[in-house]
Amino acid sequence: MSCLRFASRRAASTLSVQRSEAPYRRRLEELRKQLASDGTEIDDFVREKDGSSVFESVDVVGGRTDAYSEPQKPSWLKVRPPGDHESQKEYTRLRETVRKKKLATVCEEARCPNIGECWGGGTATIMIMGDTCTRGCRFCNIKTSKAPEQLDPQEPVHAAEAVTSWGLKYVVITSVDRDDYEDGGSAHIAKTVKEMKSRQSDLLIEVLAPDFRGSLKDVEQVAGCGLDVYAHNLETVERLQGAVRDYRAGYKQSLKTLEAAKSHAPHVVTKTSLMLGVGESHEEIRQTMRDLRNCGVEVVTFGQYLRPSKRHLKVEQWVPPHEFEMWKQEGEQMGFRYVASGPLVRSSYKAGEFYLSALVKERQKAMLEVA
Repeated sequence: MSCLRFASRRAASTLSVQRSEAPYRRRLEELRKQLASDGTEIDDFVREKDGSSVFESVDVVGGRTDAYSEPQKPSWLKVRPPGDHESQKEYTRLRETVRKKKLATVCEEARCPNIGECWGGGTATIMIMGDTCTRGCRFCNIKTSKAPEQLDPQEPVHAAEAVTSWGLKYVVITSVDRDDYEDGGSAHIAKTVKEMKSRQSDLLIEVLAPDFRGSLKDVEQVAGCGLDVYAHNLETVERLQGAVRDYRAGYKQSLKTLEAAKSHAPHVVTKTSLMLGVGESHEEIRQTMRDLRNCGVEVVTFGQYLRPSKRHLKVEQWVPPHEFEMWKQEGEQMGFRYVASGPLVRSSYKAGEFYLSALVKERQKAMLEVA
């Protein structure tokens, strides 16, 4: 075959492919518009023909309300407006400081229902490394991008100045995932903690850390930077990990992260959080709790998953308050040192609560005695 005939056939083949792709491209655009509208939601594409969900558990959890038949939030999930609290002055002060310092808080970005209560009590969770995540978990309201803005090298200093100016005794630092950096941002997080401690040595610091793609070296860098609580959220039971979290996250990877943090810094309190109401069973929750204890996790929180928007993962069940109380009791019986469990509890909910603060100080005292 001559080069000319070969080139001619290749051109014809390319033209044919382009023509055949055109309808698919139009269909893709139609689906995108459909998903963006209020009429169709992403969960409509992952339901079976009979209407059942791929997220439903193998056994129906007693006492829960099916969120599909009862889409309205139950009365126990009602919250007061942010400014409708006794400490409105404190809430306003924190809000103004956040605006002035141009800081991002997970309280606002994730639309946390407890923002008024926590800010009113002088507790806030700041979010560093930008407001755009490289991952796309189906439950999360944080913006996503494959290429977020570069890290601000001055952010650790600015964050430290803002936090210490608030006069807080306990602060939570969380961050987006930064898979675009080789170390996942671990050095940036560690520097932020050190800047805060250098300005206020008695400040108790909790870091809600990413999984750093399973890099234990980066986990250890953060665990050993001087923080008091190392938190990493498992989010849900093992069976639902792939349906709820980004494909780069994983059940075993998160457990190894928590175990490595505890192994590297035994004095640091380890903590995780679980969302309920996404289709998990009671036995799956119990197995998850056992796995966490086997990894040395000491603090766990349970809360009801609430859908940020119609583009996000649907709620499967409304979990009643008495079930949350049950998990609190079972968690304490399993040996967790502290369990926060309730419909509106979030990972950082009242993180500086008396018992957790006392636990951290107890560890600090023990370290000084050994030294």
